[in-house]
Amino acid sequence: MNISKQEAFDYIIVGAGSAGCVLANRLSEDSNNKVLLVETGGSDKSIFIQMPTALSIPMNTKKYAWQFETQPEPYLNNRRMHCPRGKVLGGSSSINGMVYVRGHARDFDEWQQEGAAGWDYQHCLPYFKKAESWAFGGDDYRGESGPLGVNNGNEMANPLYKAFIKAGVDAGYMETGDYNGARQEGFGPMHMTIKEGVRHSTANAYLRPAMSRENLTVVTHALVHKVLLAGKKAVGIRYERKGQLVEVKANKEVVLSAGPVGSPHILQLSGIGAKAVLEKAGIETLHELPGVGENLQDHLEFYFQFKCKQPISLNGELDWWSKLKIGVRWILTKQGLGSTNHFESCGFIRSKAGVEWPDLQYHFLPAAMRYDGKEAFAGHGFQVHIGHNKPKSRGAVKAVSADPKAHPEILFNYLQHEDDREGFRDCVKLTREIINQPALDEFRGEEIQPGMDVQTDEQIDDFVRNFVESAYHPSCSCKMGTDELAVVDPETKVHGIDGLRVVDSSIFPTIPNGNLNAPTIMVAERAADMILQREPLPPANAEVVMDDNWQQQQRQGKAAREIKPQ
Repeated sequence: MNISKQEAFDYIIVGAGSAGCVLANRLSEDSNNKVLLVETGGSDKSIFIQMPTALSIPMNTKKYAWQFETQPEPYLNNRRMHCPRGKVLGGSSSINGMVYVRGHARDFDEWQQEGAAGWDYQHCLPYFKKAESWAFGGDDYRGESGPLGVNNGNEMANPLYKAFIKAGVDAGYMETGDYNGARQEGFGPMHMTIKEGVRHSTANAYLRPAMSRENLTVVTHALVHKVLLAGKKAVGIRYERKGQLVEVKANKEVVLSAGPVGSPHILQLSGIGAKAVLEKAGIETLHELPGVGENLQDHLEFYFQFKCKQPISLNGELDWWSKLKIGVRWILTKQGLGSTNHFESCGFIRSKAGVEWPDLQYHFLPAAMRYDGKEAFAGHGFQVHIGHNKPKSRGAVKAVSADPKAHPEILFNYLQHEDDREGFRDCVKLTREIINQPALDEFRGEEIQPGMDVQTDEQIDDFVRNFVESAYHPSCSCKMGTDELAVVDPETKVHGIDGLRVVDSSIFPTIPNGNLNAPTIMVAERAADMILQREPLPPANAEVVMDDNWQQQQRQGKAAREIKPQ
């Protein structure tokens, strides 16, 4: 193919996803900056993207998501796991579950301890606030004038939501009014990136308001082949669009925001990575950086499903006529069941006393169904998605060919570490204790999954290996820090290469305790100030409420006492 050379830009951003849309907006705020944003996917205007209740459709549609699969996972009976990544304006913020969780404050202190200097909680909090427009107003923890709309759905109209929260309190846990505020730990309403009944992706919140700027160019349906290097300096990119190769020059910087799979893969295609990986893929090593693609992490979860004794669950709304009525109401009013992701209550708890901060997370759904939106069984039911959020297992993303169209090899090594397996045993035992509290007596029917025949540690381990699923939170594959596996420094610059940064969830040193869209947006907001050499926002001085001795003692219910080291 012939190569067409186009004009130069000051900044080139690769990937119009959760981070890329933020950067496109912030870098183009100064009309003197000429910015190019390149995205492989296309428009996000589909009703299935914009209507919150349709979330399972774009995630499972090739047009809107890379339908990656892992290599056979050795600790999950060699199952290949689904790993969808956004391929559309807005990226994964246009296909995700719209759950807004920042993570625990200690997650970001952990980043600093891992070598990401200046990324502790008090330095990150101002950027969470800058990004956010919280429906209930700003305070020391919440923003009220940022681009990203955040609310809590239909305010738990279904009685099952509040019953779940009350069950958590009955079991000896706290109730938290705002898990994104002073205390994450406890049970309470869940927050979501929905504004006026519509998905508030970063495309809607950040990119669309900026697209009228003359200094911002957005190119869609363009597959980036590589970053162009002149020695140890990034000078542009090469991409393919409509069968034509195009090279574009960057006067200042290239920023990769292609996500935890795309960013390490593009680095490897560009000759940046571990020499052994590049040689095996037939790629010339231009800059050896062994951590590229390593340190890969994700959250796993499974569904705890129960029959519901009262006909009040969403299972009664899954026939085609009900779906049609929901869709029509949403189109006309942007209200009703179409305007929520249905995860309206949640919980964050510790697997056992002595754990420093919560490591288990609940998403409650007043229905029993699969992630693809299909009915789990005939009749009414409810389920909680439960997962262990601080995994110690590590995987990798590795290019297998110099062909940019060849998907990289992805292996998470899920449940490789014994602590992760123990964490899921805790999930089963503690969840049963919570669901069997009096608050749910009038609703709780037969346990569908895992089923009461799953009791011993061996039976739980077998169930988890066969039924656990990804929570779709891959991250950490271009680690930020200064150690031998670090890919970028605390300024998000690629070690050893001038003019090249990575800004997305791949640079997290460790995975936060929650869903990843919110911290990804925060990282992009903070990185934008770094790129533009702006004075950073002053650090916060907000109180973080940690557990006290009273709760450490109260928390040890029957199931917790029965958990023993394996």
